[in-house]
Amino acid sequence: MMRKKNSGYIFIFLLIFMCLSLFISAAAKSEENGKNIRGLKDYYAGKLLIGVALFPELFDNRVSNELIKTHFNAITPENDFKWASLHPALHEYKFDRADKIAAFAQTNNIKLIGHTLVWHSQLGKGVFTKEGSSDPNELVDYNTLLKRIKNHIHTVAGRYKGKVYGWDVVNEALYEDGTFRKSKFYNICGDKYIEKAFEYAHEADPGAELYYNDYDIDKPEKLEGCVRLVK
Repeated sequence: MMRKKNSGYIFIFLLIFMCLSLFISAAAKSEENGKNIRGLKDYYAGKLLIGVALFPELFDNRVSNELIKTHFNAITPENDFKWASLHPALHEYKFDRADKIAAFAQTNNIKLIGHTLVWHSQLGKGVFTKEGSSDPNELVDYNTLLKRIKNHIHTVAGRYKGKVYGWDVVNEALYEDGTFRKSKFYNICGDKYIEKAFEYAHEADPGAELYYNDYDIDKPEKLEGCVRLVK
């Protein structure tokens, strides 16, 4: 997932917007002519999934709702499955928005990709600090952090067991040169947190596909780092 180079983002957004506008126009004309609408997903049926990133408010709009159901057979929540959204504090979970996305996917037979279980960004409060401490530099130890990761993954992946086709278990754990990102996850647990995250995810949802997700994999150094990580 590309999150850098804003100009690239804007170009991609405009391109997608123009394409979707054309699809909406074509869909309207097809409806007027009484013809069945074939979506993007139908042209690639049995070959690959056609996915879209979204947020639940899109379901409440008739045009976007129909657009999603017509053209896509996989959906990925933009932010609503991330740690900060689902688990904003150590003993607090909020599932209303994620539940709405999961229900939409099930109702419409769309594969749901859970993004993401472990990422160094968009975290809830106090993930790395000792409970009750007001000092952000008073960090937990190895075992405590692994327990928190396990609790988060088991709670989230366990709740959506059988409803999620695949999980982005770990997100963006590498730098551009293919070395491990020195996040607090890494600084406290080393690269072991990656292995354990996949282990916990499989325990919680053994039927789901499990992914490592990153950007700029086309760069040789980062590609090599990802291959080493997977091996």
